[in-house]
Amino acid sequence: MKLSHDTHVAVADGNRFVLFRNDGDEAVINLVDASSPEVDTTNRGGARPEPRDLDERGHAAGVADFLNKMVLANEVDKLLVIADPNTLGVMRRHYHGELEKRLIGEIAKTLTNSDTSQIEQAIAAA
Repeated sequence: MKLSHDTHVAVADGNRFVLFRNDGDEAVINLVDASSPEVDTTNRGGARPEPRDLDERGHAAGVADFLNKMVLANEVDKLLVIADPNTLGVMRRHYHGELEKRLIGEIAKTLTNSDTSQIEQAIAAA
């Protein structure tokens, strides 16, 4: 996958969230500005799964809400989301319409514990 300059990359799972920005261009991905923003985890959905599952759902919904706010504040023009399939499924249910317009892609893979170069390689290979 080619990733244009200044595209934001959100890497998440049910417990962790890291946000990057591509300082490179379509030819060479260079993820920078890694941060792990705090997210609101109280939106756990209405089902009755195990408490751990509720925590993970709440975190995924919180990540989507955080990204929605960034998009609506025009802090993100293009966004790539990388998350494990379960987290990605929960996040999709919480995407704002404007976020969906700015979403350039999703990668259903767990990369939250990977280093930056491994994430860059996964994007390039997608």
